[in-house]
Amino acid sequence: MKMAWEPRLIVIACQWCTYQGADLAGSLRYSYPPTVHIVRVPCSGRVEPEFIAEALRRGADGVFIGGCHFGDCHYKEGNYKAIRRFKLFKRVATDLGIEPERIQLEWISGSEGKRFSEAMTEFDAKIRELGPNPLKGGAQ
Repeated sequence: MKMAWEPRLIVIACQWCTYQGADLAGSLRYSYPPTVHIVRVPCSGRVEPEFIAEALRRGADGVFIGGCHFGDCHYKEGNYKAIRRFKLFKRVATDLGIEPERIQLEWISGSEGKRFSEAMTEFDAKIRELGPNPLKGGAQ
């Protein structure tokens, strides 16, 4: 019996903002899809394009990067670095055979638990529309 496909979403979250937003979502009992797998990083500026490519190569159906709002970065300019890298990776994603919609960057603060929940629900729905990651070789 073949199981129905469920997306696997990797969320790379800044520990100061988006990760705290995820924690607050849980504390306030805002739900988000169980397809979300959170990886905590010190700063969204630490996310290299290679990390995104590797996550997709290893079977992620979508990669969401969450960082601090501009002006709130604990490392002053990490989110500026993140957006430059994100734009660069989105440009090459198509050449790699990846729909750019599989990769998303948003700023979610530690006080935005509801926003985290909503963003995860929206991202899950978007990836379900796209279907399985073509790099995986079809549904699993």
